[in-house]
Amino acid sequence: MESLQKEHDRLLNKSNLSKPLASIDKILSALTTARAQISSDPTNTTATVITLAKLQNQINPTIAHLNDDQKEIHSALTKYGKALDKKFKAAASASTDYEPLNGDRESGLINRAIAMHLIREGSFDVASMFLQEAEEKGEMLDVEDGLTREFRDLYDILDAMKVRRDLGPAIQWARNKATSLDARGSNLEFELCRLQYIWYFMGGEIGGVGNKRALEYARKEFVRFQDKYLPEIQKLITAFAFLRDIHTSPYAHLFSDPERMWTDVSRSFTKEFCSLLGLSAESPLYIAATAGAIALPTLLKMTSIMKEKNTAWSTVNELPVEIPLPPRYQFHSIFVCPVSKDQTTETNPPMMLPCGHVIAQDSLHRLAKGGSQVTLKCPYCPKESTAVQAKRVYL
Repeated sequence: MESLQKEHDRLLNKSNLSKPLASIDKILSALTTARAQISSDPTNTTATVITLAKLQNQINPTIAHLNDDQKEIHSALTKYGKALDKKFKAAASASTDYEPLNGDRESGLINRAIAMHLIREGSFDVASMFLQEAEEKGEMLDVEDGLTREFRDLYDILDAMKVRRDLGPAIQWARNKATSLDARGSNLEFELCRLQYIWYFMGGEIGGVGNKRALEYARKEFVRFQDKYLPEIQKLITAFAFLRDIHTSPYAHLFSDPERMWTDVSRSFTKEFCSLLGLSAESPLYIAATAGAIALPTLLKMTSIMKEKNTAWSTVNELPVEIPLPPRYQFHSIFVCPVSKDQTTETNPPMMLPCGHVIAQDSLHRLAKGGSQVTLKCPYCPKESTAVQAKRVYL
């Protein structure tokens, strides 16, 4: 990216249009003056010839300077364009007969995903206009009426946390949803209260009375958590013994990076908030678009190879090559049969033999050619069994 940045900076330096604009203004002024002089005495041919000669002598050097300035800008723009093309090579779009998103139902699902994404990102006015225009076209996107209000509340709470360092609204929300959060096994309320304690402990409260307020807060709020989080609470309270030099104490890790704690707790709050609404922590549209952008170069390369070898992509429910995605984009496990090397599906699920080895159902049927009661040997160990003894594995 260094070469691209270099050409970009060069373009910015060369793209100063003040000189060309000044030259154009000078030419226009000379033309206006000459026209006025000729119009004042149009019958005087000699005066007209002299005026035009003076005009030519006056504007020719200016036009030459203007062309030189344009050449510099055009050269910088051309080099920047070539640098862009070199870095981001244009690839022809792959054509396919399989177009799963062209139907009316699929189009509605995409529009709903866009509307949901806008709401989740806090672009409420844009989302409202998008929904209104969709409704005018006869599309009902099935977005809950109260969803915008819920996310407005979320952004109000996050604003209080991130901007004003006020955990009060978040803690109150967690307490109002305590039953639902406990059912999920969430520790969100304790995380919020712990951060509030740490913020007081580190002197986060205005007025310099944070340490005293931290102790008062712990006595009042940590009682409800002592059954589940007693060891953690003991560490937080014992830290008072090292108040003067907390960063070299055995509890330094609990107070080492308060800013990161605010970020982590904000993410946890967003995740739990969305979970109670039955939504994922991140926008599905964002995840799908990002994963697609990661996979696209590999798929385009694969398409060009298949085109050269005159082969076709024969399956629509399985990618022709493995796409390594970051862990955050991996939501469930997959199993590839060690015998056939095929990825298992609902119609070809993984099956575990009595010995504990797992193969795909199709591979199991091929091994048991004579029927479900025929004895077969595991491909990976000497143990024998029958197909009926195999159990389906659910991932």
